[in-house]
Amino acid sequence: MIRKLLNNKMFLFSSITLLPVIAVALIGPLIAPHNPLELNPEKVLEKSLPAHPLGTDEYGRDILSRLIHGIRPTMLVAIGATSIALAGGVFFGIIAGYIKGFTEKIVMRVMDIVLCFPPILLALLVVGFWGAGVTNLVLIMGVLYIPYFARITHSATLQVKNQEFVQSELSLGASHFRVIRKSILPNITSPLIIQISLTFAATILLESGLSFLGLGVTPPEPSWGQMIGEARGYIYTNPLYVIWPSLCLGLTMLAVNLMGDSLRDVLDPKLKAK
Repeated sequence: MIRKLLNNKMFLFSSITLLPVIAVALIGPLIAPHNPLELNPEKVLEKSLPAHPLGTDEYGRDILSRLIHGIRPTMLVAIGATSIALAGGVFFGIIAGYIKGFTEKIVMRVMDIVLCFPPILLALLVVGFWGAGVTNLVLIMGVLYIPYFARITHSATLQVKNQEFVQSELSLGASHFRVIRKSILPNITSPLIIQISLTFAATILLESGLSFLGLGVTPPEPSWGQMIGEARGYIYTNPLYVIWPSLCLGLTMLAVNLMGDSLRDVLDPKLKAK
């Protein structure tokens, strides 16, 4: 599988784009040239200076430093929310698919109810009550995307449970926990990996949208979506102010989506054929 991924041009492009983003998210504070919160009224909305190669914002803060620091909250929200959604979705999906009956109906109907509402509307509603911040965003988005993993896990569990090797293990007296851990989970990994990449991209976009509206990362801490929201008022004064965070966000989203497509092609060739 690794060889197939390395031969996939989309995977290579997405890896080359994402690895520096992840590296900067880890060591950003060490390489940022300036304090992202430092105000400089004498250098407001400068397009480019030797000390500020990407210019400054409306408060004279260095845009490059804010871009570097703005990666971390976005990545934290995406990783945290995707992890919660994966754990919760797999748990409820396996319960519904393995036990079936009344439990299956209750679990899946609850998931369907959550799926009926657009994530952005539910996120706006919950953030309005709980408030903004990275921790709240992780919890909210994690819960919102549980149904996506639950439906995939439920469907895959139903297929695997009816296989002969699973029925043979049950007939030989294997415990349900062993069957789930040894037989079901390893055989439903491929669609879950694909869903992880899709959810990761969706949470990045949702976090950026909420930050754009002022309901995401709490100012003055930088975030790409927040920077775009602040820069829109100065698009004619300093267009590069809005271009840089938009470009970073767009490239990251493109890389994550391409990685999801490449993983789908490698792990599930039937979908590529269709």
